[in-house]
Amino acid sequence: MSDAPTFLIGGNGSNQASMTLRMANRHGLIAGATGTGKTVTLQTLAEHFSRNGVPVVLADVKGDLSGLATAGKPHAKIDERLLKIGIKEYVQQGRPVVFWDLYAQQGHPVRTTISEFGPLLLSSVLDLNDAQTGALYSVFKLADDQGLLLLDLKDLSAMLNWLKDEGAELLEDQGGVSAASIAAIQRRLLVLEEQGAEKFFGEPAIDLQDLMRCDFGGQGVVSVLDSTKLIQEPRLYALFLLWLISELFEQLPEVGDADRPKLVFFFDEAHLLFDEAPKVLVDKIEQVVRLIRSKGVGIYFVTQSPSDVPDDVLAQLGNRVQHALRAFTPKEQKAVKVAAETFRPNPAFSTEEVITQLAVGEALVSVLDANGIPTVVERVLIAPPSSRIGPLTAEERASYMARSPLKGRYEQAVDRESAHELLQKKTNERQQQENYDTLLKERAKDMAKEDAARLAREAAEAKSAAREAKASAPAGRPRQSAMDALVKSAARSIGSSVGRQIIRGVLGSLLGKRR
Repeated sequence: MSDAPTFLIGGNGSNQASMTLRMANRHGLIAGATGTGKTVTLQTLAEHFSRNGVPVVLADVKGDLSGLATAGKPHAKIDERLLKIGIKEYVQQGRPVVFWDLYAQQGHPVRTTISEFGPLLLSSVLDLNDAQTGALYSVFKLADDQGLLLLDLKDLSAMLNWLKDEGAELLEDQGGVSAASIAAIQRRLLVLEEQGAEKFFGEPAIDLQDLMRCDFGGQGVVSVLDSTKLIQEPRLYALFLLWLISELFEQLPEVGDADRPKLVFFFDEAHLLFDEAPKVLVDKIEQVVRLIRSKGVGIYFVTQSPSDVPDDVLAQLGNRVQHALRAFTPKEQKAVKVAAETFRPNPAFSTEEVITQLAVGEALVSVLDANGIPTVVERVLIAPPSSRIGPLTAEERASYMARSPLKGRYEQAVDRESAHELLQKKTNERQQQENYDTLLKERAKDMAKEDAARLAREAAEAKSAAREAKASAPAGRPRQSAMDALVKSAARSIGSSVGRQIIRGVLGSLLGKRR
């Protein structure tokens, strides 16, 4: 255990803080007020993981982390920090990076299907009540039963419309689905669409193995998810990252205690996951965080204060880096006290006092040792990253994207036949049948009118012929009555089935009365 590989987080000359690689999947927290150095700490840790062959996924909220792709430049402040920490071997270099972007502007597009996302996460993100959640589950089950693929938001909307108009009887054995629940789901889907979620749902869906690559030299690839635009839609941001860690949990096999993580995930602006989140969603996050470490995945939350993270989740975060906190209000003072109590005390200083005194780039660090025991908290300077601190230029980013090993795999969206197309086809066929039936009925009415008019005309002609016959009949010969002439003339002239029926039904009854 004692010779387990480690990497340096920071130091202060006399003491250093290092993380044991095999304990990195016990998750972690990087906290601190705005401007205290959280992003640089994230960059330093991501570099160390990559250098040790661990793939990294991180959300780049401010656009600063694209600099991981290229080497940093010499700087007097970096030299000064290296000297204070006691770092002798330092080489400025970039790391292997792949860029991703849900909006397909700053990286490869990221997509998944509605079916893969599932009703649980979707109902949580849409903040549905129990009845509406049950209705959504019924929609998914009905789609499966009918062989209808749910790939994008158009498919889900088509299913809801079809269920409301035609398919309700198919769910009667499940208690049915109310029109009010369907309408509520449709309204919330519109809000999600306005936030750009239609770009997230579709094909080709991202292959999670593409987030777990190493380069030819054995370094872990750093997948940088550009979130500068996505963060403006906090619900969609939380939706995507929650889906990602849930998918990792569902798909990856158990690995037990490996010598290093299979993947490390940095979740910046982590408070967005929990702000106004329903309890079922928080429970889901807590479950994933608690169990995913056995799959070899480490999750690191980056936020301003430990109080931003629910206690049940915070208890799972064994590796802590705490930058300065400000304590100008009673609420902030309470947050400082809470942060101090999460560390194993160091008798050399008061943790609660030091938290408010830390300089930029300085932090309190406590990690799990090789035996899984939290180390005594140390006050250290964070080691400087070897890659560029700050973003790439637009030209540099375009150059890296052009050389991406995944170029061309996800750029072209695919819209294959799914629920939307199949239900549209059913609707068109039904409409065509209705139009055909209507045409037949109208034609039958027209034919009946034509037959009736012809019958009236021929009856008039027969009556006229009877009058003429009566007038010209010779004396002494039995005269044909007008009614007989009418009947015989009409019977001879009418050939249609409608006419024959009328003769047998109407005029025939008259003849019967005569008899």
